[in-house]
Amino acid sequence: MKNLVVVLAVALGSLFSVNAQDSSKVIALEQTKGEFTQKEITVNEGTYTFEVSNNAVGHDVGFVLVKKGDDISKPENHIQTAYVTKAVATGAKQTSKPTTLTKGEYVYFCPLNPTSTDNILTVK
Repeated sequence: MKNLVVVLAVALGSLFSVNAQDSSKVIALEQTKGEFTQKEITVNEGTYTFEVSNNAVGHDVGFVLVKKGDDISKPENHIQTAYVTKAVATGAKQTSKPTTLTKGEYVYFCPLNPTSTDNILTVK
């Protein structure tokens, strides 16, 4: 009986975890050597997961999202849920945790690649 309860608890936990992830939309971004291929993105307010792919950069890449106007060099200004959960190897993809975005402008960049900090994400 104890084993059945444990199995049910794990199954229900997995179900709730999957449902929580389903409520977020995906913003797919691709990095090539020294840049993101998407320079400007516009989305509605909501919860999003960032999916970052590494297209032949030749080394691991990452992802940083900061509210426009904040000092990008200060980690405390980074929206940490938007970080990919693991560095992205060449030819691979990684995702962030679900990140709630409110109206405004954000900049995104990769300090490992390094990419421009002129990439803009606008949330309407």
